[in-house]
Amino acid sequence: MKLLLPALLLALGAHAVKREDFKECAQTSFCRRLRPLSSKSEVADFTSPYSLGSPSPAVSPHIGTPAKDAAWTFPLTSTLYPDVGFELRVDVLDGDIAQVRVDEVGSASPWRRYNETAKWALLSPEPAHVRASITTKKGVSSIKYGTGLELRINHSPLRIAMLRGGTEEIVFNDRGLFHMEHFRTKEIAIEEEEVVKAEDGEEVKTEEGAEVTTEEPVEVKSEPEEQKPFEATIDRSWFETEDGDLFEEHWKRWRDSKPKGPEAFSLDLTFPRAKHVFGLPEHASPLSLPDTIGEGSYYSEPYRLWNVDIFEYVADSPMALYGAVPLLHAHSAQGTVGVLNLVASETWVDVAHTKGVQTHWISESGIMDLLLLPGPNPTALFEQYATLTGPAQMPPQFATAYHQCRWNYNTQGEVIEVQDRFEEADMPLDVTWLDIEYADEHRYFDWNKKMFPDPVAMLDQVAKLGRKMVAIVDPHIKRTDSFRVYKDSLDLDILIKKADNNNFDGWCWPGSSVWVDFFNPKSWEWWTRMFSFETWADQTKALFVWNDMNEPSVFDGPEITMPKDNIHAGGWEHRDVHNINGMLFHNQTQHAISVREPTKKRPFVLSRAYFAGSHRYGAIWTGDNLGTWEHLAGESAMFLSNSIAGMSFVGADIGGFFGNPGTEMLVRWYQAGAFMPFMRAHAHIDTKRREPYLYDEPIRSHLRDALRLRYTLLPTWYNAFHDAATKGYPVIWPQYAKFPADESGAAVDDQYYVGDSGLLFKPVVVEGATTTEVYLAANEPYYDYFSARMWPARAKPRNITLDTPLDKFPLLIEGGHIFPSRERVRRASSLMGQDPVTLTVALGKNGAHGQLYLDDGETFAWERGEFVHRELAYADGRLRSTQKVPHDAHNAFARSIAAVGVERVRVLGLNKAPSSVTVAGREVQFEWEKGAPKAKEPRAGILTIKNPGVKVVDDWEIVIA
Repeated sequence: MKLLLPALLLALGAHAVKREDFKECAQTSFCRRLRPLSSKSEVADFTSPYSLGSPSPAVSPHIGTPAKDAAWTFPLTSTLYPDVGFELRVDVLDGDIAQVRVDEVGSASPWRRYNETAKWALLSPEPAHVRASITTKKGVSSIKYGTGLELRINHSPLRIAMLRGGTEEIVFNDRGLFHMEHFRTKEIAIEEEEVVKAEDGEEVKTEEGAEVTTEEPVEVKSEPEEQKPFEATIDRSWFETEDGDLFEEHWKRWRDSKPKGPEAFSLDLTFPRAKHVFGLPEHASPLSLPDTIGEGSYYSEPYRLWNVDIFEYVADSPMALYGAVPLLHAHSAQGTVGVLNLVASETWVDVAHTKGVQTHWISESGIMDLLLLPGPNPTALFEQYATLTGPAQMPPQFATAYHQCRWNYNTQGEVIEVQDRFEEADMPLDVTWLDIEYADEHRYFDWNKKMFPDPVAMLDQVAKLGRKMVAIVDPHIKRTDSFRVYKDSLDLDILIKKADNNNFDGWCWPGSSVWVDFFNPKSWEWWTRMFSFETWADQTKALFVWNDMNEPSVFDGPEITMPKDNIHAGGWEHRDVHNINGMLFHNQTQHAISVREPTKKRPFVLSRAYFAGSHRYGAIWTGDNLGTWEHLAGESAMFLSNSIAGMSFVGADIGGFFGNPGTEMLVRWYQAGAFMPFMRAHAHIDTKRREPYLYDEPIRSHLRDALRLRYTLLPTWYNAFHDAATKGYPVIWPQYAKFPADESGAAVDDQYYVGDSGLLFKPVVVEGATTTEVYLAANEPYYDYFSARMWPARAKPRNITLDTPLDKFPLLIEGGHIFPSRERVRRASSLMGQDPVTLTVALGKNGAHGQLYLDDGETFAWERGEFVHRELAYADGRLRSTQKVPHDAHNAFARSIAAVGVERVRVLGLNKAPSSVTVAGREVQFEWEKGAPKAKEPRAGILTIKNPGVKVVDDWEIVIA
């Protein structure tokens, strides 16, 4: 076994992704069947075979309990299969979100379509308090709701449009591509296939009396002889193509038994006014999704949503990666709308910029569950998405600082050496990570005592420096009777099953492994107990967790993951729930960490796999990237794509997981890393050591400067994380979301803004670059963060060029903003909580605004009002700090930082020196650095107010005369 594993890993990740290990659309039968619908729809007489009956008020509860006048059901039929029943349901939810679902009903089949994706992805809100009305006339139902919103439902053929002010913004089934494969027996499927052949004019050769057998027992829906060939008025071959893989599918050496037969569905969504669509993470693609179909398309394959473990993924590709969020934003300068397609099975999405933007979604199983988000702008979409899925988790403060990892720090001594070397180099560090080698025989929870003889002592030694540690806990469990976790899972019968209902075993890091079924509620309390201090004694409260490989990654499985016909709790197949699987593991782990102490603490758990709603549970990263300029250049678009889908606590392995970047590239990675929401350096076991303290000058100073800048700006990052946790806003904002009316900048994805701070960052991603272009959209002045060089306000967006030698990179401040910082960088962020704050005021045309949010950084007391949240505003020569939200300003946390003051105020953009600066009538010291607003390279005037004598917890006003 020990000889086989390295060879297997070499095969998995030699020097580039092995594309042949992962399917293309034509290699998976449901995509092969349904993707051609798009081209067939261009036939002149093509029309949708689906029609609706009359609406009825819905009575069954859904998400909460919808108001009786805001939910309706429609019988849905297809002329292809008039004896098959479907139902379409419309709900109007809080936030003016319309939900449209389709399920098969009244089937004699023992099977059901998977309908629980919403259960895991969405919150369970209070009953919807919405007002909506429906009228039906001449085959058209009109549902009116919100402010000027309407769902216009054409009954025959089926077509649903969301209109605002009478203008269509989202159209379902505009091209007639909606099709839902119904449950059938293999015998009936063969007869239907013969009908299709006959309609195509092909000769049908079926040996009379031939016996049809299946390897899996199949319930018969009705006697085959009762089925009559369908006399079609619509060419059935448009929707049903000959396919020998309906009930069994083979790929390479794997067999998928497919006991339920075909149950895929297709739908088209058109955005008539849109010029861009964003979202569908996770892909290594541009933020504005390029075409995948049509003449001259950028990609030839659809965007695939199917969580997989891809070593050394391609830097520009629609291939599936580790996470899947089926969310789209459709955008133009006239408005932005969104759709969330709640399906957890394998899904492919084609995009074409034709008649606005057209999209075609193809999923293997499940019900259709569409949520239409009306916008009308990106900020509203973020709020609406948070209404559905919840806001992001508020992370512990240390998690927003710097993390140091590699595969692997192999001994207790190495861990302590890392702490010492960071100290000697005067480089801050908050978290040191341990990869799989800390665990004895890769049995997570069990330390390798030869290499880590006293884990508790090690953790305590690290904690004394104000730091934390993270250890990996993967979902695969070593299959050996001597491992307590394996024995427990057997005794509780909570393992994922094979199609034959025996426990599934596969190959991963420990060798032969099993996987806990976290869809089984019996696993939840047990998993929580695994992380208790009583059960896992070799830990302390300074240890946090990393959930890797949770797609799940199975080295000897199809596409390096689990077979689709595996069985989960409730009888659901793995094909139904695959993209949710990693989220459930993440959820249960973060819960276990949060409750292991008597006072509930904010957990930190990093996950690789994720789905819609995973942002409630912690951070993610972009997986096994490469230390190349191409991967460095592509990361910003990936961050932004994730961020607009809620997953904004995201980062990439600094330096690249694979490879040995040179010093120039490493410096650029660290500069980029300082502006990743999740900042972690990580490297493969075969790479050279590249901790930042290992380098000689001047490289060491460049790396130190990037680290220290991150720590200086931690209060600004914390503001952004708080907005994500309370409003659903992204931590980093793309151009189109900040400036939705600016059409020319909508596709810009190589720079971004940090929260509401006005800080605009762009990484340098070109080897040898000494200049870099930045796109400025606001009609405000911009200031260089480092030099106070100023670019005056301009009515039209423009590009500017900055000098970027190796020690420089673009970091600008948009005028009109105030942001906080802490200039006294210490060895760890936990030691900076009593340090004074600096406020930078970058004046715009109408003054400036900002905020300062502080809490204890580790508990949930902030949810009970234990925080300080200040509104900062500058206007007419007065800088004010006031309470931002009504609450007890003298709460326990506020009292604990009562002595923390503002040590410096820096004002950029004043035209002349003030005559005085006063606080409550008392003059305070200031320095004035004259600007040069009319120079060839304008420079802002800088007013520095030293020690104004104000506290962060108080209301105050500084008057600049």
